[in-house]
Formats: sequence, C-alpha cells, structure tokens
Amino acid sequence: MADSEFASASQGVRGPGIIYGTAWKKLRTQELVRTAIQQGFRGIDTAGQPRHYHEAAVGAAVAECLNETLSRSELYLQTKFTPLAGHDPEHIPYDPAAPPAQQVAQSFASSLRNLQTDYVDCLILHSAIPDQDQMTEVWQAMEQVFHAGGARQLGISNCYDPASLTALYRTAVVKPAVVQNRFYAQTGYDREIRDFCRRQAISYQSFWTLTANPRLLADGGLTALASKYARTPAQILFRYLTQNDVVPLTGTTSVAHMREDLAIFEFRLTDAELGAVSGLL
Repeated sequence: MADSEFASASQGVRGPGIIYGTAWKKLRTQELVRTAIQQGFRGIDTAGQPRHYHEAAVGAAVAECLNETLSRSELYLQTKFTPLAGHDPEHIPYDPAAPPAQQVAQSFASSLRNLQTDYVDCLILHSAIPDQDQMTEVWQAMEQVFHAGGARQLGISNCYDPASLTALYRTAVVKPAVVQNRFYAQTGYDREIRDFCRRQAISYQSFWTLTANPRLLADGGLTALASKYARTPAQILFRYLTQNDVVPLTGTTSVAHMREDLAIFEFRLTDAELGAVSGLL
C-alpha cells in the first residue's frame, strides 16, 4: 500500500486506510488471511473471542507471510478483549472467575501467543461494559498493557452512545484512539460519534458496512458514480468513507473483491460527489 493509503490516529500509530476483518472465517481463516496479505492488505483485525474468530489461524497466516520483503512492522494487527457476556461459555481465553483486570491480562497473553507476536498495534475493548466500576477496571488493565509496550494504542468497539464514549475519553489516562462500530442506518450512521472522533483525532473504523446497507448500494446516485468511474457501488461507498475519515473493514472471501477493495485508492471523488453521497446517509 502506498503512503497515501495510510492514516494516523491520536497516538500517532500509522494504520492502513482499509482493514481485513477475520470474523466468521472459521477453518478458512488461515487461508483467507494469507491471501489478503498476499493481495496487499496490511491491516488485519481479529479478537480473542473463539466464538467468532480463529485468532491462532490469523497468527499462523501472518507468520507464513513474514519474510525478507515483509516485516512485522509493516503490518497493522489489532485484536480485542471480549467481556464475559460475549463468549461461548465452553471457549473462554481467560478464567471467568478471575477479577476483570486479570481477565484482560490473561486474554491478552493468549492473543500474543495466538498471533505469534510480542505486541499489537491496537488492543480494542470489544464492547462497552454496563457496570461502570468494571468498565473502569477493564480499561485501566488495558492501559497497563499499553504502558508495558504490549499495545501501541487502545480502542473500543460496539460503542453507540456518544455520552459513554465522551465519558471514557474524559476519564481515561490513555485515551481511546480507535472506535470500531457497525455502520448502518439504525444508528444514524454514527454521525455524532464520528464528529467526536474527528475532533479528537480518533480513528473511526466501520464494520458491517456493505452487508447492512443493500439499499444504499443500490441507490441510483451511487450506481451512477460507479458507472462514471468504472467501479462497483461497494468501491464507491468505501472510497467515500476513506475520504471522510472512516477506515472500513472488509471481510470478503473473494480474491476479486479483495483486489477491488484495495483499488479504491486509485481514484478520488470530487467534493460535489462526496456531498451527494452524504445526502444518501
């Protein structure tokens, strides 16, 4: 990926403008992550959540791809600590009876083993925790990981309440540098949260971007732009997002779509076209 295809968040960590997501890949995870890296993806998203992710297979794929022409420092790897409610009770990468801070430490140690690395570029809290005391304890444990050099920045996912995000940002010693949310109409496309992220130089990452927006992708205005640029509607939406401070995740299993996703940086939408797409959201 060219330098123009990267962006930096508040902690100064340089991340790619599009990230390959590894949820739901199961036994195909290693093959697909290897293919994604070989096609040119330099950002990989995973989680210490066996219910939806095969984290060890992600690590195996990364290990396969590292060589004299691709170093670990050229990859952006992010994983997540998943609170107890998000796990299959039979497959939890930490002691469920341990205090929350120990759960974070145990989960992160498991993630490092799985990913065959000694650090990640971002450690994300998979979802906000309703109990404020537990939320504080978990975030402080993540801060310890950061201060120890295990994670270059911290983030939060599935956080749709602007007040909760603002409170976390206000009280955290290590401020969240990433917010990763579903991008869909039911939350108003996170307009308020994205505005907050922009003001605080927080990297906003979108997932479920295509799956949740079939009507948007079929809109005549979007398809007209796709025809004009000889691109797909998905490429137009992804390019719109990258030009509006959003880093989309893509979990495609198609090599052709991987190539199309990476090709979004080959063109730019005009200000008028960006405005037209904004009017559809």
